[in-house]
Order: sequence, then structure tokens, then C-alpha cells
Amino acid sequence: MQTYYKRHIKKAIDSNLKDYPSVLLTGARQVGKTSIFENEYKYKMITLDNINTLESIKNDAIGVISSYDKPLVIDEIQKEQNVFNALKYLIDKEKTNGTYLLTGSQKFELMKNVSESLSGRIGILQLLGLSNRELNNEDFYDVFIPTKEYLLNRKPKNNFSQKKTWENIQRGSFPKLYDESDFDFERFYSNYIDTYVERDVRNILNVSNLYSFIQFMTALASRTGQVLNMNDIAKDIGINVGTVKKWLSVLETSNLIYFLQPFSLNTNKRIIKSPKVYFTDTGLVCYLCKWLTAETLKTGAMAGQIFETFVISEILKSYYNAGKKPNMYYFRNTDAQEIDLILYENGKIYPVEIKSSTRADVKKIKGFKVLSTYFPNIEISSGGIICNEEDLMPLGNEKYIIPVNYI
Repeated sequence: MQTYYKRHIKKAIDSNLKDYPSVLLTGARQVGKTSIFENEYKYKMITLDNINTLESIKNDAIGVISSYDKPLVIDEIQKEQNVFNALKYLIDKEKTNGTYLLTGSQKFELMKNVSESLSGRIGILQLLGLSNRELNNEDFYDVFIPTKEYLLNRKPKNNFSQKKTWENIQRGSFPKLYDESDFDFERFYSNYIDTYVERDVRNILNVSNLYSFIQFMTALASRTGQVLNMNDIAKDIGINVGTVKKWLSVLETSNLIYFLQPFSLNTNKRIIKSPKVYFTDTGLVCYLCKWLTAETLKTGAMAGQIFETFVISEILKSYYNAGKKPNMYYFRNTDAQEIDLILYENGKIYPVEIKSSTRADVKKIKGFKVLSTYFPNIEISSGGIICNEEDLMPLGNEKYIIPVNYI
């Protein structure tokens, strides 16, 4: 039986159920959408993965949905377009909040149907894999922000372990991988990619050469944490830029990658305007790039990139699990001055550097001053360096060395 980890997004689901007739939980395949509703909500569930149910819904969606007691969970809703119009009709008729809980894996077509049929009738949440907080069974739900108040309130449940951190980074965040300590990492990701490509990519894009798409995923994984260069990727794979753009869109809407946008505020100064691309699961990166043990990853050429990817995904989870839109950016100018992460909240900039080393380079904090040159009318607030140090340490002037388990 699969181990169930308490998912922090439940609080956001409950809040949305009070405000909307329906709530949609989206996310990549196997991140745990269905198991949340199975373990946390004792409601009747119907799944459109079931062929018989799917056929019944196709023939009479209103009749089938009406026949069940409410609240009702409808799993993999993207598989039948008739569901959306049926839900619109029933929601307008019943006028009751918290009636329908929906899951969907393919945002590509899903969000189009939602916006057309359920606008104003639905709360939408995104789920990523298990967070470090969830794996440690911690009851801490605040969105990450490097302020004194946050850092003092954030009391990690377990002592920091660099070994455990790298093991979790290499393994990834899919719940299935934490059922057994000796679960076959390579087999899981091999099957995952085969299933994803067969079910989603073939259906959405009608790709004839699936091997080319897997080559594309591998090329992109090797660039996680880097500024996106579509021409470079196209040249590597031997495809055109238009295809790269289309395939990137599929990975993004499948919640497998995240674009971190540059912080510019429409300034005309010389700032890089392309986004950085991050995979949302580091285990998938490690599989595609053949980092097959935590030990080789830790000392390997991609250690810094993949550690940064892990940090970004963990901070992203803190936003998504709270039901909030991430205010996350990066900064780089044409003189190669860069800040890995900028959090922009309440008109203030919170700069963060991310380093995989156990000894933080405090000189990096001096680079934060460049922001005052580009954004003189915005307050540069507290910040710091997220790294593999064991202890939280103040550096003066509201800057901190932040252990990675403080996210």
C-alpha cells in the first residue's frame, strides 16, 4: 500500500471549497492529486480513466453526474469535454459551494475548457511533487521569504543532513519513490517518460518521432537553471525553433518545467529579458542526464545547476501549496551581473543567491547593490544565500546565510 504524506495544499483546497462551487487541482502525472482526495476527503469519486465511466459521461454527462451524492470528486476531467458544460449547468442550478472536486493532468486543453465553461465558478490550484516540509511531516505553511520574522518562525523539525538533502534531490519528489527505500529509481522514471510521451505528447502534438521529443527533454534537462536559448536547443536536436517553442509549451502546461521570468519592471536599461528554465522535479533531471546516485551528483558537473533547481522548486511549492501565485524572478544584466532569485512582495525586493557549497561566499551579497542602480525607487529589503550550511547565520544589514531546509 502506498505511503501517504500529508499534503500542505489541503488548506488551500478547503479555503477554495468555501468560496467556489468547484475546485480544480492540476499537476503533472503521479504527483499525488488523486491520493489527496482519497485520503483527505471521504467523498464518492468517479474517474475518467475508467473506460465504462468515460463512455457513460460521453453519452449523458448531466445524468451521470446528477446520479451521485455530493460532494463529488471527478478524476482526470480533461478526458471528456462534455463534463465541463454539464458542470456549468449543474453548478448554476444547484448554487452550492464546495460541490465538485476535480483533477486534471493535461493543462494544454484543460484550461481552455475551464475558462470557457467554468469561469467564475471554480478555484484552480497547482500541485507539484512532495516538498521537503511534507517529507519531514512539518506543520509549517508560510510562503518562503527571507525575512527575520520568517526565518525565526521557521524551525525545521529535523536536523540538517547534507547527505539526506542530496539523496532527496537525486531521487526526486514523486510520492511513489518514497514508498520503499530501495525503490528502483531508473525503472520508475523510464516508465514515467514512456507513459508521459505516449499519453500526453502523442495525443497533444501528434509527434511522429517520439525519440526526438525525448532527446529534446534531455537537452533541456541539461540546461535546467540556465537562461533559455531556443536556437541553441534547436541546433542540438536538429529541429526548428518553432518546434522547440511548441514542445516547451507542452512541458510547461504539463507542469514539468517552470519559467522563471527576469525582473525588469519595463526598464530600458540593459537587462537580459529571456526567462530561465527549471524542471519542477530534480529526479527527472537526474534520470535524463544520467546522474544515477546522490554521491556522483554531489560532486558532478551539474551539482550547482540541480541544487538551484531543487531550491527554486521548493520555494515554488511553498507558493502553490498556499494557493498563491509565485512572485519569483531573477536578475541578469548584459555585463553578466546576476542574482539567482528575486522575490518581489509589497513593493520590496528580496534578493537571494543559491549555492550548493557548504561554505557560503558572503562576497555574493555585495552583488545585491547592483539592484539599486537599476531600480532606484524600490526598497531592497532582506535577503541572503541559500546553501548547504547547517545553521542559520546573520550577516548584518538584514542578510542571512540560510540552510536549504529553512525553505
